[in-house]
Amino acid sequence: MEFRILLWKSLKGEFGFSFLTVVSIKSLGLFEREKKRERKRRAAMSRSRRELPSPQAAIEKLEGMVDAGNYYEAQQIYKSTSARYVAVQRYSEALEILESGALVQLKHQQVTCGAELATLFVETLVKGKFPYNKETLGRVRKIFESFPRISLPFEIITDDEDMQKLSEAMVAAKARVESCSTFLKAAIKWSVEFGAPKNGSPDFHEMLADYMYTEMPETDMVKVSGYFVRGNNPKKFAKRIVDFMSKCYPEEDDVAIARGVLMYLSQGNLRDANILMKEIKRLSELSEQDLPESELMQFTEYLLLTLERDAYPLMKILRQKFKSSIDRDPLFDELLDEIAERFYNVKRRAGGLQGIFGDLFKLRPCPCII
Repeated sequence: MEFRILLWKSLKGEFGFSFLTVVSIKSLGLFEREKKRERKRRAAMSRSRRELPSPQAAIEKLEGMVDAGNYYEAQQIYKSTSARYVAVQRYSEALEILESGALVQLKHQQVTCGAELATLFVETLVKGKFPYNKETLGRVRKIFESFPRISLPFEIITDDEDMQKLSEAMVAAKARVESCSTFLKAAIKWSVEFGAPKNGSPDFHEMLADYMYTEMPETDMVKVSGYFVRGNNPKKFAKRIVDFMSKCYPEEDDVAIARGVLMYLSQGNLRDANILMKEIKRLSELSEQDLPESELMQFTEYLLLTLERDAYPLMKILRQKFKSSIDRDPLFDELLDEIAERFYNVKRRAGGLQGIFGDLFKLRPCPCII
């Protein structure tokens, strides 16, 4: 259908006359066609929603495939089947398929496959706008608890074959931690957006910290501590620090304790910082393990007492007096600046807590082996 729009333009040229310019535009009925396409799309989606069966039959069939050892084939079907339910916005059924697939793959120690489905599970939580609550937390926890925990073969190595086995086990352990981390970091990001505290679910932070500590061949206590202090279980954190102290170089034990306390304090969390210190003392006594006696430990104890009251000048004195101990870890000054701002409203340079915790995960790991 063609319409003609007549545009009168009066242009004064050197001859001083007006003329008519006729512009033709063609209407292709785009609006009507788009409406028809949309009606067809909705009708097709409605049919698809009705035609897709209950996911239970697919779940049972796929579990049988995994049990028979057809891991890769089952993985592709898990992904394609769940995608069909997502495409028609049947998110609950897609979650059932992905959760089942992650659990059964992890049960068979197919960590890469299981972690991929676990991460797709979280992505579907986002697409379906599922809230962070007790039910969804429980489902994520159930998947997390299915990730395998395998002790490394650190028994006496007698030949090259033993060394090869250990090397392969360490590579596999790093892959497990990386896979689990990808899943839990996605879960943390989802929880921030859908109802958890601003730093994400404390439970997810604690899960990630504990899995990293127990499964990584090389302990990175900076990362582990960073996740623990965003959790809600300082007693478990204390247990891991005491275990770390028994395996690490002697000069690293007091640094690990001070770092954990200062990280809590840098978030304004004096309560958990005190719980951490008291629990470390209690567990050390139970295990007949001596606490380190150092100036850094003295500083940490004095700082906890100082922050109980309005005494910023005393904090400044402590930083000057124990400067050589504080300098043992370049992170300590940054944390102390943040603590001063949190407790005494002393403005610090740009970066703040988020900058500190962002940089934590780029620091080199401690060389201690667990």
